Amino acid sequence: MPERRTMQRAKQKLRSGRSPSTAAGEFVREEMHHIREGKHGARSARQAIAIGLSKARRAGVPLRPPRSGSSRTRRSAARAYAAGQSRPARSPSPKRSRATTSALRREPRSAASHRALASQAHAAAARRGRSARSAAARQAARTKGPGLRRAAARKAAATRKRA
Repeated sequence: MPERRTMQRAKQKLRSGRSPSTAAGEFVREEMHHIREGKHGARSARQAIAIGLSKARRAGVPLRPPRSGSSRTRRSAARAYAAGQSRPARSPSPKRSRATTSALRREPRSAASHRALASQAHAAAARRGRSARSAAARQAARTKGPGLRRAAARKAAATRKRA
């Protein structure tokens, strides 16, 4: 079950017009904290992110399954999404819950290291094209709000001045 603070932050993001993936980022962040504090581990940074996204779907964040995923991945994401949309959220059986937790406890904690996350982000960015980057920047500018937009403009001006 996600922490209450995480749920609140995710809901706040959705209310302020951010995309579902931004709200889901809060759950991924929580997962990284869990790994860093030694609650459990993960095989890789990608697995840790997947766990966070699954939690987000189960919590009701309207996050679609990945377009470019295996049929198994898409199916599991669709199930988690459906579980999050039907209101009384069913919890997994205690036996299954214990099995997954004990399996994750045996995994290494290095999946949430800065190096692992950086290399995962780098690889993910390399797979995306120029138009995707441009679209992401446009979306960020749209949802920033006037105060943050002004701050970003000031920062950009200072950067141009330095160069």
